[in-house]
Amino acid sequence: MFKGLKPILYGGNEVWPLIEGGKGVSATNGESAGAWAAAGGIGTVSAVNADSYDKNGNIIEQIYTGNTRAERHRELIQYAIDGGVAQVKRAYELANGKGAININILWEMGGAQEVLIGILEKTKGMIAGVTCGAGMPYKLSEIAANYGVNYLPIISSARAFRALWKRAYSKVPELMAAVVYEDPWLAGGHNGLSNAENPKEPQDPKPRVQALRDVMRKEGISDNVPIIMAGGVWYLRDWQDWIDNEDLGQIAFQYGTRPLLTKESPIPAPWKDKLTSIKEGDVLLHKFSPTGFYSSAVKTEFLMDLDARSKRQISFKKEQCPIYSRQLDVGVKGKNIWVTDEDLGRAHQWFAAGYEIALKTPDDSVVYVTPDDGITIRKDQKDCMGCLSHCGFSSWKDHDNFSTGRLADPRSFCIQKSLQDIAHGGEPEENLMFAGHAAYNFSTDPFYSNGFVPNVKQLVDRILTGD
Repeated sequence: MFKGLKPILYGGNEVWPLIEGGKGVSATNGESAGAWAAAGGIGTVSAVNADSYDKNGNIIEQIYTGNTRAERHRELIQYAIDGGVAQVKRAYELANGKGAININILWEMGGAQEVLIGILEKTKGMIAGVTCGAGMPYKLSEIAANYGVNYLPIISSARAFRALWKRAYSKVPELMAAVVYEDPWLAGGHNGLSNAENPKEPQDPKPRVQALRDVMRKEGISDNVPIIMAGGVWYLRDWQDWIDNEDLGQIAFQYGTRPLLTKESPIPAPWKDKLTSIKEGDVLLHKFSPTGFYSSAVKTEFLMDLDARSKRQISFKKEQCPIYSRQLDVGVKGKNIWVTDEDLGRAHQWFAAGYEIALKTPDDSVVYVTPDDGITIRKDQKDCMGCLSHCGFSSWKDHDNFSTGRLADPRSFCIQKSLQDIAHGGEPEENLMFAGHAAYNFSTDPFYSNGFVPNVKQLVDRILTGD
């Protein structure tokens, strides 16, 4: 057992302070979460469009038949509730009374509150807590109180926690079981970088966690309420000075990336194989997500294509002026698009290279894409099913008039389509492949030598040694 690591009381059980991260669409399910809990930790079912099953145990493909986005959005919510319930029940069954089961919800997911309530309503007594991030989930504590479950807010700064506490969480302090500090430079998936933080200048997490603990103490929150370190956690030995540290209070650790490569992990073989070849620096912190948040993903061809697309971009004016004096005459319809002389030359070069379609962005610019890519982008935008509360790619909004009021942005992509595809056997190079920045350890950690893939119990036991 690693020096200083002690069990904590959570969900009525003594559990190891090791939490499975809840990873997006179908990447953390009842199988993996139940196994993690059975190994003595806290398993986490992702409640983001989770898979449900037919009577033969086959995954039900999420097909949308509604004519409008609003109709398809209702279908998505029902898929999400059915899938979340199915996965929680499976996790609870596999845990067999050991450890604890959490669910993870993204607050900026379309219909998030309705999905969360729908799952909690049908899984009473099975869920110990709800982790929630991706936005400012002010109503999280209220919903948790209505169903008698713990809540664990995910934040990336002391400032964000203070705002949530003052506005909502101070009213239900007894159910706040922990606070998850998700490092915005190291964690996989969507990250909480603020406008004041430089994505290219990572900050040491320890002072940021210390600042969070200081705020918690100021608000009268006990040091026994753990701060869960998430992002960049691989070897516990790297965090020795965090464990049993009076300055930091109780610390627990969340593992998002390492559990991807286990026998119980639901992600398909091509994704698992890709993980073993990742090198340091192969995970990119980018801002192509339709959520508007930064996120970290592996540098696949898909991600590099998005990067190249944004670089084939020029700004324009709707009226001629001394600088924007040349009329754009390739890839566009209409005559009210004026560009600089230099950008006109670039547009001609892209057009000649096969990027024959210029798509307008919400920022008075155009990006050049191939005709095939143009067709795909327009179709994906048209097929939007409202998976986000606000989507930059399709201009969907899940309330009021169902529109953000901004032009759909072709520099982004349909995140639901990509995540569903990679989670169900699609080629990783052709999709968004989320992973934390420590994923390169799969190719250097001797635990994974000779292609070894552990089961969850073997992984938890290994982590408990410090390695």
